[in-house]
Amino acid sequence: MTNEQIINEVCMEVFSVKEEEINVEKRLMGGMSNYTYVVKIEDKLYTFRIPGKNAEKFVDRTVEKHNIELVKTLDLNNNTVFLDVESGYKIAEYIEGQPLSELNPLEHLKDAANVLHKIHESGLKSDYDYDPLGRLKLYESYLVEYNFKHSERYLELKQRFLDLKDKYMDNSKLTLSHGDSQISNFVVTNNDLKLMDWEFTGNNDPYYDIACFGNNDFNHALELLPVYLNKEPSIEEYNRLYFFRSFQCLQWHNVALYKDFIGLSVDLGVDFMFVAGLYLDKTENFLNSIK
Repeated sequence: MTNEQIINEVCMEVFSVKEEEINVEKRLMGGMSNYTYVVKIEDKLYTFRIPGKNAEKFVDRTVEKHNIELVKTLDLNNNTVFLDVESGYKIAEYIEGQPLSELNPLEHLKDAANVLHKIHESGLKSDYDYDPLGRLKLYESYLVEYNFKHSERYLELKQRFLDLKDKYMDNSKLTLSHGDSQISNFVVTNNDLKLMDWEFTGNNDPYYDIACFGNNDFNHALELLPVYLNKEPSIEEYNRLYFFRSFQCLQWHNVALYKDFIGLSVDLGVDFMFVAGLYLDKTENFLNSIK
């Protein structure tokens, strides 16, 4: 079944419309984990998400559904109309705007900081923690079925990271966090700044979200930090940012390896084995930046 056939089938059932009343307008680009389309039904636009291959390995849709309901009062996300926890198919109201990735993020730092403060200081608590260390162990376990053994370099970098966890991981600092606050998930509308895609939401260290903002260019995170703190960060505050970004690179190293093993390098035309190596380089650079 093609993606368009899936969209038609699900939308006919959800909206009680005929196939000819459903128009797939375009596919939104930017993510490599999901396929997201803009769909028009009865003169109203929606986004339709179809998870990519084996996406359920990394996102628990029951957790996602819980968190989407949790953050409704924050008015940051687009309204979800339908989410099937088995298939991961999600329909949400389309928000007209421009992703921050298509603009200059440095011109929107104050707004981005305000969005993150709104989440972190909301007082909301998820039923689920992001649990970075547990998640890393889970992602590593997915490689076992391919008889993969991590390189000595990976193990050494991971140990360097673990040696710092007691200093920079403090469970008393956990707040509700978006978990994937990279610039492509921020959407600038006529009125304000929205934040999409709450797949990785959970209770986490707020610095995790600031580090995510530097996913494409870490300078964005470095520029965001003083705006978020409303002061010049201390060395230790910068260190904490480097620490969480080093973790993210270890994490995505494992995800990239897995994507290569399941054939996505060929399917998507992306050399995920090369990407995995880049993430190790970045991990080392961020660990070396901690003073």
